Amino acid sequence: MTRLEVLSEELSAEKALDILLPKIVPGTPYKIRQFRGKQSLLTRLPQLLRGYTARLAWEQLKVVMLIDRDSDNCLQLKDRLQRIATESGLATTEGSTRHVTILNRIVIRELESWFLGDVSALRSVYPRVPASLGEREGFRDPDAISGSAARALERVLGEHGYHPAGLQKVQAAQAIAPHMDVESNRSKSFQVFRDGLRRLVSEAPNA
Repeated sequence: MTRLEVLSEELSAEKALDILLPKIVPGTPYKIRQFRGKQSLLTRLPQLLRGYTARLAWEQLKVVMLIDRDSDNCLQLKDRLQRIATESGLATTEGSTRHVTILNRIVIRELESWFLGDVSALRSVYPRVPASLGEREGFRDPDAISGSAARALERVLGEHGYHPAGLQKVQAAQAIAPHMDVESNRSKSFQVFRDGLRRLVSEAPNA
């Protein structure tokens, strides 16, 4: 059976993915490797991917990398990830005729944009958040929120009496993710991640 190796840049993403992956690809075994920030992940990435390439000789393995765009140019960051994967010998989702072995996905802002894309899940944990949040100007497109999505979520929760000392990202991820509906999230970056992950898992085993 194909196994997923998921590379994540922060603990809150690891906690959310540990809940969301079984919803997106039920029954697929996986392991999440969490790094101490984006730069740590990018620095170690070439060596990591070369190791995965070697393991493909005896293991049915697919690699998923989830990284925040932050202030980076999205296309330049995507090109960098693709180049590292290609130089490591892995077939990516872009421009390959071989079976795909790695899925690069960029969260358009931050993980919190996924949470803001599911207001019902937010309200299951924080019921004073208004049901109309997704209709408010600035929140209709969770991937286009001005500034930091984490700050936006912190502001919304603070306005209604939650996380008064500041957003506890890990705590919020662990609380919100169980309530998320993976089929109806309004975040385009979540939709692309979900659909790409399902295609990756459905691919034939590595040759």
